[in-house]
Amino acid sequence: MNSILITGAGSGIGRATSAAFVAAGWNVALVGRRQDALEETARLARGGLVLPGDVTKPDQVDAIFASAVAQFGRLDALFNNAGRGSHPRTIDEMPLGDWHAVLDVNLTGAVLCARAAFAYMRAQSPQGGRIINNGSISAHSPRPGSMPYTVTKHAITGLTKSLSLDGRPFSIACGQIDIGNALTEMAAPMTRGVPQANGTIAPEPTMNVDDVAKAVLMMAQLPLASNVQFMTVMATNMPFIGRG
Repeated sequence: MNSILITGAGSGIGRATSAAFVAAGWNVALVGRRQDALEETARLARGGLVLPGDVTKPDQVDAIFASAVAQFGRLDALFNNAGRGSHPRTIDEMPLGDWHAVLDVNLTGAVLCARAAFAYMRAQSPQGGRIINNGSISAHSPRPGSMPYTVTKHAITGLTKSLSLDGRPFSIACGQIDIGNALTEMAAPMTRGVPQANGTIAPEPTMNVDDVAKAVLMMAQLPLASNVQFMTVMATNMPFIGRG
């Protein structure tokens, strides 16, 4: 049975993706800071190994991955999904605490998890595995006042490319899914109105978060000889093509 570790599994995209992988017959490690939220994901998904922890803490990341591999025997995939945003502000009005908080989760956390996954995938037999990074539409084009989030998501693209290159000798594939307006608790304000590049406030179309989960599952189910390097999955009519 294939195994995957999913960060940010306590809500939103992580919860929906966890349910999709459990339904597809995978062993799923559910990672996030809140044990109660992870347990709710496991209940809704009807499965999953609950592993609470903070992806910004190296010792906790090491312990999480060790527990997952001890339980499953190997690690076939990582969905590097944990992330957060900050209150919209221009850079001069941004508290430095916002910058560090977003950087720690979105980038440092992703690097720590990728590092741990890479090590296990390189050492296991059969060798290899797949890392899927959650990029975002903001890895391509920013929203107003989103500097910390946008910078970290652009950096995720660099992480994806580096892992893809360095993973080749070890059968480790890496791809990135860039998601636009999946209807989660975080995206709910888009239905009421969010700032646009022209200075207006306008609602935006959203899509079912389950469609994101299906896309991640499709990426993960490919043989390691094939890879979706970058995928954009978004609400069809959201203002991305032509944003600004």
